[in-house]
Amino acid sequence: MTTKKKLPIGIEDFEKIRKNDFYYIDKTSLIAELLSNWGEVNLFTRPRRFGKSLSMSMLKHFLEIGCEEELFDGLKILREKELCKKYMGKFPVISITLKGVDGLSYEAAAAAMRSVVGTEAERFSFLVESERLTANEKEKYRAIIRLENGVYTMDDVVLVSALKTLSMLISKHYSEKTIILIDEYDVPLDKAFQWGYYEEMVSLIRGFLGNALKTNEYLQFAVLTGCLRISKESIFTGLNNMNVMSITDEYFDEYFGFTDAEVQELLDYYGVEHAFKTMKQWYDGYRFGNTSIYCPWDVLKYCQALTKNRNAVPENYWANTSGNAMVRRFIDKANQQTRNEIEKLIAGESITKEINMELTYNELDSTIEHLWSVLFTTGYLTQQGREGQKGYTLTIPNREIRKLFISQIKEWFKDTTHANASQIKSFCAAFPNADADLIEKMLNDYLWGTISIRDTAVQNDRKENFYHGMLLGLLQYQDNWLIKSNAESGVGFSDILIETPERTGIVIEVKYAHDGNLEKCCREAEEQIEGMEYTARLVEDGMKTIVRYGVAFYKKRCKVTCCGSRTR
Repeated sequence: MTTKKKLPIGIEDFEKIRKNDFYYIDKTSLIAELLSNWGEVNLFTRPRRFGKSLSMSMLKHFLEIGCEEELFDGLKILREKELCKKYMGKFPVISITLKGVDGLSYEAAAAAMRSVVGTEAERFSFLVESERLTANEKEKYRAIIRLENGVYTMDDVVLVSALKTLSMLISKHYSEKTIILIDEYDVPLDKAFQWGYYEEMVSLIRGFLGNALKTNEYLQFAVLTGCLRISKESIFTGLNNMNVMSITDEYFDEYFGFTDAEVQELLDYYGVEHAFKTMKQWYDGYRFGNTSIYCPWDVLKYCQALTKNRNAVPENYWANTSGNAMVRRFIDKANQQTRNEIEKLIAGESITKEINMELTYNELDSTIEHLWSVLFTTGYLTQQGREGQKGYTLTIPNREIRKLFISQIKEWFKDTTHANASQIKSFCAAFPNADADLIEKMLNDYLWGTISIRDTAVQNDRKENFYHGMLLGLLQYQDNWLIKSNAESGVGFSDILIETPERTGIVIEVKYAHDGNLEKCCREAEEQIEGMEYTARLVEDGMKTIVRYGVAFYKKRCKVTCCGSRTR
């Protein structure tokens, strides 16, 4: 039996993948296209977990002096003889990632950035002995790598100019201009925005990138990656001819993420080709330029699960790693119109919105409309075509992201419930009091004022599940009630059974009115309670008074009937 290659789960180092017998989907044509069309500063914007870091590692290993050509054996780039002769292993390369530049304060984030720069500078320790550098230049290098108690001590002045200084030093040593690679350049700004030191970080990043990328005579070219293009911040002041490749551009569209053919080949290799349809439904659907793209992280994780269990159920892999703060921020700010638009998206429909590809973080809160742009650029929504100059037809890309939206909405429901404690207390109190009219009024108000999951893309017999869960969540506000869901009672399983400390038992049967006839559904619920003897469990548990409810839902409407209160 032939041993299969290992799946490269979470591995972003090109050399490690190629040397340790990991499966690799050949994306080296990106190198050829970039080197045939590069500008002085090239920016790729893609969502998280779409292979940006691995691509940057691939570029580094191809371009850097000392390149191991065998890493590229059998890959497409070696067919480009002239490009390889001109670029392969010909340049000093500075390669950093800012994805770990985080902290609750500016000081902590700046320290993380010093560590990133200092660690990369340490790779060029031969500069201390270089005969091509002056004593003063060597001292500039020592200022970048100086440590005290294991911590890099360069001040902000040295840090801001560190990349430019380092590119100058290694260029002089090699007599060759430097290539600079910066992965996830926008992460420090995202974190700073979340933790409240945004303006300080903008100033630092502006100087850091500006020095390295603008009027740097030692720079051959630079490549940056990130989620957002942040140009209005003046971070890239003076770089008017920056070469930007976003998710809306047709060129480079297939190099970040996997295509249909690549996923099919992967599944065939591991003998799990039967899962192609499921893989497509869950993890395809992103549209970069004119190409349909799968999230590579999801594909690899689900493929790994399939190799262990051919019937493995797909999960929300990307959603669990990328952070969902943007979705929650969006839902928190949603007005009624926006809620209706979210419902349309979850139901599999599309909306048309103007997309701004150059937002600043400070602009996010100025209008709810800006958050559509953020959800689009970060991968929570995708486009199905253009509408005018800035308009795009937007949809949720796949089942994974749809489930994420639904789960976040349920969480939003939960928090809204707790924020209206007195109202929910009155709502709960109406149940043992057999006040069906009050329950119905409050439920209708609640449905209208929040985001309902209207006819979602689920089987008809499951549409009531959401409303069942929502009602259960509201009732659980009463922490001294014993509440059972789908509990065995009589000759069946009741939707909701409640026992209160006052020994009042409550049975609730929930229905979804597919035809909109709420009254008929309530009658059916009452008949089911009676016919299936759902009150039997309450009687056995010694409840003195028993109240029975039929509750029917249809989109944002509901009907509540009380079958009567019985005292034993």
